Amino acid sequence: MSTTASKAASPEPVLLREDRGNIRLLTLNRPAQYNALSEGMLTALQQELDCLAEDESQQVVILAANGKAFCAGHDLKEMRAHPDQEYYQTLFEQCSRVMLSMTRISQPVIACVQGMATAAGCQLVANADLAVASTDARFAVSGINLGLFCSTPGVALSRNIPRKRAFEMLITGKFIDAQTAAEWGLINAAVGPDQLMNTVMDLANNIAQKSPVAVRTGKQMFYRQLEDGLADAYAYAGDVMSCNMMAEDTAEGIDAFIEKRTPIWRGR
Repeated sequence: MSTTASKAASPEPVLLREDRGNIRLLTLNRPAQYNALSEGMLTALQQELDCLAEDESQQVVILAANGKAFCAGHDLKEMRAHPDQEYYQTLFEQCSRVMLSMTRISQPVIACVQGMATAAGCQLVANADLAVASTDARFAVSGINLGLFCSTPGVALSRNIPRKRAFEMLITGKFIDAQTAAEWGLINAAVGPDQLMNTVMDLANNIAQKSPVAVRTGKQMFYRQLEDGLADAYAYAGDVMSCNMMAEDTAEGIDAFIEKRTPIWRGR
């Protein structure tokens, strides 16, 4: 297993990296701190996402975590050690860059949630393209309990679940369990703890077997059209689809379907 170079205050890497074929597994590795998003953790995540943006050999990214918690949000001790508005502004901009990078890389990102995900940790889950959680997992945006409204987590949350559900979580700080998270659409599925990684790997392998061109095109199109009005979204989607039709992979996929054989993807 290879690791990122970011080590922060701990001798252990804060983020682990493992390649399983064309699937990249990134694992948050601050279990004693409930995988809080320290500056070091955010830097390590950004470095990995920047590398993935240039690496078309990796088709899917899995974001997992070691320990009992998936991610408890920002590192509050680190934040309180720097009581300065400029510092906080820089920190939240750094976090927002990580979240935007997750949506902008061509590879689908799957959150593999084994435990509690709160505040910016819940934001990570909401911001991922797909998410599967253990039935042991719980979710909250609990900053309100500390006198801090979870504004940046609210951006991702409100784009994943119904508005009133999102505001209820943001304004009360209450936890929801994994089954409720699945019913509301925050995650794709809740499975037993012993089934979690296998379920996530099955999902990742399913995606990794698809045409890289179609996956790259689809992810970019999906997020772009969400920001448009209905007529503009259809116009943009039509343009994208006509370009996609000209790809070698698309011709191969259609020919393989007609000829009743397995397609051979070339990523072009």
